[in-house]
Amino acid sequence: MRRRLLERVAEADGSHITIPADKGDWQPFIDGVSIKVLHEGDGVLSYLLRLAPGAALPPHRHPLDEECLVLDGTLRIGSHTEVQPGGYHLAHRGALHPTVSTRTGATLFLRGAPPEAAHTLA
Repeated sequence: MRRRLLERVAEADGSHITIPADKGDWQPFIDGVSIKVLHEGDGVLSYLLRLAPGAALPPHRHPLDEECLVLDGTLRIGSHTEVQPGGYHLAHRGALHPTVSTRTGATLFLRGAPPEAAHTLA
C-alpha cells in the first residue's frame, strides 16, 4: 500500500521535465550548427547540438567543465581524436578546445556553460 501511495505522489509531482525527441525548438547557432536547449539552471545548460556534414566549431575556451556525449555521427576533436556514437568527452574549465568538426554530421548532448560566441577564438 505504501508503494502505491508513493507511486501516486511521484506521478503527481510536476517538477519533472520530459522533452520528446520531436518537440522543442532547434535554433541556428553558427553556420551548419543548431542548438536545442533542454534545461538551464544555476549557470549550467543541458542542450543538444546538431552539426551538419562538414560543419565545425572554432577553437574555444570552457568557463565550466563541459561534458559531451555523441548521440549519432562521428565527431572529430582537433586532428587526432574521433568520438563515435556513445562516446564521451570531457573538456575541463579553462581548457582551450581545438576545432570540433564532423564529416558525417553529428548530434551531441552537452552539459556545461551556455555556449557564447565570446568563448570562441575565431
